[in-house]
Amino acid sequence: MDLSVIIVSYNNKKLLKQTIDSIYDTRQNINFEIIVVDNKSTDGSVELIKQNYNQVKLIENKNNLGFSKANNIGIKQSKGRYILLLNSDTIVTDNCFEKCIKYMKQHPDIGALGCKVVLPDGKLDPACKRSFPTPEVSFYRMTGLSKLFPKSKRFGKYNLTYLDEDEIHEVDCLVGAFMMVKRETIEQVGLLDEDFFMYGEDIDWCYRIKNAGWKIVYYPEAQIIHYKGGSSDKKNPKLIYEFYRSMYLFYNKHYKDKYSFLTTLLVYSGIGTILALKLVLNAFKR
Repeated sequence: MDLSVIIVSYNNKKLLKQTIDSIYDTRQNINFEIIVVDNKSTDGSVELIKQNYNQVKLIENKNNLGFSKANNIGIKQSKGRYILLLNSDTIVTDNCFEKCIKYMKQHPDIGALGCKVVLPDGKLDPACKRSFPTPEVSFYRMTGLSKLFPKSKRFGKYNLTYLDEDEIHEVDCLVGAFMMVKRETIEQVGLLDEDFFMYGEDIDWCYRIKNAGWKIVYYPEAQIIHYKGGSSDKKNPKLIYEFYRSMYLFYNKHYKDKYSFLTTLLVYSGIGTILALKLVLNAFKR
């Protein structure tokens, strides 16, 4: 088996069907399997798979276990030499998988590869090529300097906006909406960190992959469309909380011991303050 495609599903029936259909309807000249891990959907997603996709391996969780844990369940059941994390709100284009695998085979030092991810309006999803969120990089992002000076190598680091989006680049991290990882790499660095419920797990994985000596590459020769946010309710207070909790988890795990107490205090205070503001604003909107 060349590739195992892991799709985590949660109350996203319409887009899930669109994603699976796009895989089977386009040319993928490789041997692959699709594993859908459902986090107890109540919208008929499970019935959709059972009735229409006999070739898809379906795993039904009894509870919503989150993105990391559900993907890990799928990875453990997979058979492919390469593992692809693919969001349930994406459309895959012709030969996307084949192109990525071919390039990874040509460059055996690549541990993880991401394609060009575009939004429905044709614009690049900036999350598909990123730097690690150090305190400095995050500060430029939070203060808006990254938007004011997107071509600056200093201020534009967060989403690497100074890099040509149509050229191949070695980067720090990719987005979990499309991340192809070599099985050998996973065996070395381990599965996704299940402390991350949703958000941040992709950055953490990339951090561990790169620290283990593997390259992480943005590969725009292959492309998908991402209906960003279609697989989650961003107004859900729990998801807002998890988004900012992931920042805390990542900093605590990888940066806390590298920075001074004052820097750590500022980071924690910043995360907490923004989280509180977001929750209050969200409460008024709802």
